[in-house]
Amino acid sequence: MPRIADIDHVQVAVPPGADEAARAFYGGVLGLREVPKPAPLNASGGVWFQLGSSQLHIGAEQGFAPNKKAHPAFVVEEFEAYCALLRDRGVAVREEVQVYGRRRAGIEDPFGNRVELIEAARP
Repeated sequence: MPRIADIDHVQVAVPPGADEAARAFYGGVLGLREVPKPAPLNASGGVWFQLGSSQLHIGAEQGFAPNKKAHPAFVVEEFEAYCALLRDRGVAVREEVQVYGRRRAGIEDPFGNRVELIEAARP
């Protein structure tokens, strides 16, 4: 039976001209691995990152307003240590209610977009 099998990518909007700040935060602070955008899409700017089998696409949006509800949720190994690392890097990390026994935290990117961190499932 036909079905949706996976998520290819999630798009997060940033203000126009914010590619370098997005690269510094998502690549530098969060430690995501940047991947090149396909050549035909380079004219619009933006930055792409690879996370496992999925990607995070950062793109400029005219009339940008930060997403406070809609968000990407990243699965984090060594959750406590990663949250401590982010705090050391100046990121405000807010603990959130556990879901299915997994710890969660919320952060914001430099543009005010919500990002969720969720503890990797324990064996």
